[in-house]
Amino acid sequence: MKEVKVVRKVLDVNDMMADKNRRVFAANGVFVLNVMSSPGAGKTTLLEKTLARLMPDVRCAVIVGDICTTNDADRLAKTGAEVVQVNTDEFGGDCHLAAHVIESAAANFDMAGLDLLVVENVGNLVCPAEFDIGEDARAVVLSVTEGEDKPVKYPLMFRVCDVALLNKTDLLPYLDFDIDEAASNILKIHPGMPVFRTSSKTGDGMEPWLEWIKERVFAKKQGGNP
Repeated sequence: MKEVKVVRKVLDVNDMMADKNRRVFAANGVFVLNVMSSPGAGKTTLLEKTLARLMPDVRCAVIVGDICTTNDADRLAKTGAEVVQVNTDEFGGDCHLAAHVIESAAANFDMAGLDLLVVENVGNLVCPAEFDIGEDARAVVLSVTEGEDKPVKYPLMFRVCDVALLNKTDLLPYLDFDIDEAASNILKIHPGMPVFRTSSKTGDGMEPWLEWIKERVFAKKQGGNP
């Protein structure tokens, strides 16, 4: 049998582009946050409330990834943040945003005029976790409607993220969901990771999340490690 040689990793090109993105973001002091979740976890509502609370003190922009529609981008634009939509159906319906896509989308912003760039990734608990896009930090949002076992069923997502949010806590009275078990499962996968319990509808639990972002935005602007 003829030997087949694998010369490069499939993700090598993506990783090189991610490093290029990282240098651009660092040169401009922009903190980049990659927000990921399954569809329906409440990312967009969470980001609406987050951006509204951060601006104008923090100058924000958003790259929104979806297979189709501009629904989420239209909502986030109402916050006053600059927003660029990426629809992946134009290049095969990818279930994630790759580094070269982020490079093209970010070119629409005046990076020198930003403090925070949020990437709302395509709704998926698998693929986005595998792709470095040059971000400083990754956040995963898990809603209380999804089941306590999601962290152990999709461990890579929770392993590579820097912060987790247990969202839609206002629904807890109506669900058979053990939020302490969910948090415990997250920490089994990623010990020590901050886990915030939030309701983007009521605003409960938002302050620790906002402070977590602001600390890192400030550190990046000061030229430190966020």
